[in-house]
Amino acid sequence: MRWANFLYRDTSGAAAAEMALIIPLALALIFTTFEGAYYMICEHRVVKGVRDASRYAARLDLSNYACPGGTFSGSTATVQNLARTGLLSGGSAAVSGWVNSDVTIAVTCLSGQSGIYAATGGNAPRVSVSTRVVYPSLMGSMGFTAATIYIGAAAQSPVIGL
Repeated sequence: MRWANFLYRDTSGAAAAEMALIIPLALALIFTTFEGAYYMICEHRVVKGVRDASRYAARLDLSNYACPGGTFSGSTATVQNLARTGLLSGGSAAVSGWVNSDVTIAVTCLSGQSGIYAATGGNAPRVSVSTRVVYPSLMGSMGFTAATIYIGAAAQSPVIGL
């Protein structure tokens, strides 16, 4: 009975036992924080890229837009490169795995407009740039998830031409 009392009062390994119990939870919190922060960075890069590409496309000459057909005859690759890399000529993608084919350019036309659109028969083009990118998960490369997560973004701007 004495030895049981001695073991009950012995605290020499208590810190090690507590650490062994806490480490899995602490690591889960740390890795979840890293993953969440990386997702937010990637999402920010995608949204910024699409927004910048939409603004760039909106400032292209009105002759690049056919209204009422709603087609874009400008350099699609240039707009896609700007969305993906931040550069007109291309380069490394802002988000790993993001390719030009993930970026879509669409044009809609509003009729009955005046002002700068009088020369186009009152048709005002509006350019939309959108994308859907596979999220390159930090923990996914370690086998923690088999799910495919996407980051999507879209932006539109009225074409004013410059």
